[in-house]
Amino acid sequence: MRVVIAEDNVLLSSGLELLLAVKGCEVVAVVDDAEKFHAAVAEHRPDVAIVDVRLPPSFRDEGIHAALRARREHGALPILVLSQYVEREYAGELLSDGRGGIGYLLKDRIGRVAEFIDALRRVAAGGTAMDPEVITQLLARRADDPLDTLTARERESLALMAQGHDNTTIAERMLISDNAVHKHIGNIFAKLGLSPDDSGHRRVRAVLAYLNGAPSPHLR
Repeated sequence: MRVVIAEDNVLLSSGLELLLAVKGCEVVAVVDDAEKFHAAVAEHRPDVAIVDVRLPPSFRDEGIHAALRARREHGALPILVLSQYVEREYAGELLSDGRGGIGYLLKDRIGRVAEFIDALRRVAAGGTAMDPEVITQLLARRADDPLDTLTARERESLALMAQGHDNTTIAERMLISDNAVHKHIGNIFAKLGLSPDDSGHRRVRAVLAYLNGAPSPHLR
């Protein structure tokens, strides 16, 4: 797996480079701003990119805009975004094209090496990997929205889906059968108005509906 890293903190970027090398990944470029990131992506065409939300010069949202531009220009390039804090609007913006290959993790998640590498591989494969803390905060904020049609178990299934887990892992986490997970997810798709012809993108659209608190059909 070939990786480009966009991170201005030298200690963090060096640590990521070493960690990924140990795990068998090839880091083809490490850059510290958005323009260098675009140049590196164009030159190396990586399998996945890791991008900090805040990059020079203003350290506000340059990383997010760089990620969105890279996905527009390079066929929905898989990108794992790192952030110091939960910034909900960024997660929704990244997922808004409905194509998958997006992750949003808090930086302290990097210390949990197995989880981080698993999330990166899921994103590179076209899935999603949302930080559990993002999911926790979203659940706490939700009181009266369209997703209230979901049962508690369906919401739990959707929360795990948002983290990027497949049906088998969801079944293990919820201590239920694969068939039960399949039923929960089928109900989620039906209640959110996701048609069968949406194929694999239905999972991403369901996650986007979850993050935005609105039914997926309005996100086309």
